[in-house]
Amino acid sequence: MKKLFLGLILLGTAVNAQELYMPRNIKKAYANGTRDMSGKPGKNYWQNKGVYEVNVKVDAKTKIVSGSETIQYSNNSPDELRVLAIRFVNNMTKPQSPRAGYISKDALTAGLKIKSFSINGEKYNINSDDWSTVEAVKLVKPMASKSVAEIRIDWEYPLAKESGREGQIDPETFYVAYSFPRVSVYDDYNGWDMLQHNGRQEFYNDFNDYSFSIAAPKNFVVWSTGDFQNPEEVLQPEYLKRFKESLKSDQIIHIANANEMKSGKVTKQNDWNIWKYKANDIVDFCFALSNHYVWDASSVQLKTKRASVQSAYNSGAKDFEKYTEWMRYNLKWFTDNWPGVEYPFPAMTAVQGYADMEYPMMINDTSIPDDLRDARLTADHEIAHSYFPFYMGINETRYAYMDEGWATMLEYLIGIDENGKDAADQFMKDFRVKRWINDASTEQDQPVITLSSQMSGAGYGNNAYVKPALSYLALKDYLGDDLFKKALHHYMDNWHGKHPIPWDYFNSMNAGSGKNLNWFFNNWFFTNNYIDLKIGSVSQQNDQININIDNIGGFAIPFDVVLTYEDGTTEKKHFTPEIWENNQKLLNLNISTKKKIRSINLDGGIFLDYTPENNLKSL
Repeated sequence: MKKLFLGLILLGTAVNAQELYMPRNIKKAYANGTRDMSGKPGKNYWQNKGVYEVNVKVDAKTKIVSGSETIQYSNNSPDELRVLAIRFVNNMTKPQSPRAGYISKDALTAGLKIKSFSINGEKYNINSDDWSTVEAVKLVKPMASKSVAEIRIDWEYPLAKESGREGQIDPETFYVAYSFPRVSVYDDYNGWDMLQHNGRQEFYNDFNDYSFSIAAPKNFVVWSTGDFQNPEEVLQPEYLKRFKESLKSDQIIHIANANEMKSGKVTKQNDWNIWKYKANDIVDFCFALSNHYVWDASSVQLKTKRASVQSAYNSGAKDFEKYTEWMRYNLKWFTDNWPGVEYPFPAMTAVQGYADMEYPMMINDTSIPDDLRDARLTADHEIAHSYFPFYMGINETRYAYMDEGWATMLEYLIGIDENGKDAADQFMKDFRVKRWINDASTEQDQPVITLSSQMSGAGYGNNAYVKPALSYLALKDYLGDDLFKKALHHYMDNWHGKHPIPWDYFNSMNAGSGKNLNWFFNNWFFTNNYIDLKIGSVSQQNDQININIDNIGGFAIPFDVVLTYEDGTTEKKHFTPEIWENNQKLLNLNISTKKKIRSINLDGGIFLDYTPENNLKSL
């Protein structure tokens, strides 16, 4: 960069030492020592945990999922618990449940039926007819701090005819997610998580241990979260051989094609086969099953392990034919590049469905066979969620930007590698940024820190995905790749396997970077800002050009000053968000130049401007 003088217009004061707004309950957590201003968990940090043993059966004829479970629930909190909050989010499909949007009759069900419920051998008379997505069960005997309770539940519920995040993909293919009653989160800043699930916001769960025994009818293959414990007991020899080969191969192994699935050759010919899977320290557990989906598999060598990748899909789905290879690439790229942390799980499985939704070690994606680039970016985004919220236990219900924003950023970064920067930029603009910046309705400019559970419509999506992703990319530009990655890893090291909140991110990034970034976080998360720069006065004297820039929208964005000279040549000068640190409203730039200027343009790239017409000025 040539000589640059930044004149600060005295319409603001230095704000780099400012404190960030903190709600009363969050302040209390810091005061209690469960959170620490260093960005690390506090000396008194705790989180509760359940160890789940689940036996579940899926009846392909009746479409009923039934099960029994035993939960060893540890109250690691300092509090005596007088209730247990039990969550079953699929009760959102009950007709009387509140929902964020319209659903069809085929998406409605009767919901959960509790057949029996006991705690420490004490039977509870539960009528689940009026249960919502989370209910508080009053305890006969309060649960002491640092104690363990044994909870036993027998239950059943019907799969919705119309598949979304879960349900019937087709009459003989089912995505079985959120399928078991669980203990809701009890945490240090809100107590019991009693927010009802409404279909828009996503999820918040403890890091639990799960052992699942899944009873599936003959000829149905089960794909699941976790380690496959008993392939020898459910697969016939040829298909067992192929599956085991896939666990150590870089090649795509076609474990079973459509004809083989339909022939009855793949699974053991018992009326019911019991498929066993196990996963520890994970925030959720799901599975899918089909008697006709194609089954592809391979694996990829990462830094310390070889991870299995598998795909289940309808024969002829052109995009899903490529998913296994795409996922091999995903796991390796995310491990080696961004976020640069080894993929944390032993497996990843993609199932063709309708949700475009992530689950631990699984994704449920719509087929987009006529646009492979779009299909691949969908997979990129959902697999990126392996880190946020599954490696980091994000409260997605309240803070969706802490996971969707990161997944959107990672989708963009891997897209540069896959498709080139021009194509990645154009996709980011067209699919993400334009939908926000060109919508001037007031709900689009709510502060990102606004609880996601209080947002709706496009405002929710833009606060969850677009604006936070741009903030993370702006910070990356500000700090540079090396320092940004150092700070990001500091945050991830502090909070993986735990429950970070936004202030833990802010404080961790401050500590990890060695900089007080509160001015930046305040600018991007706590204001009604948007993106809108304007060139004010411009003058050129000898070898200096003076440019005044008004930051009408307010966001501290990176941008290029593109100088077009009278001889037709151009020159581009890049400015990082650091330039806004001392005054976020006005800049006075003095740029050295030895040629006569014809015009000046401010180009934010993917940081699209609301009024681009005033970003260009001719002299």
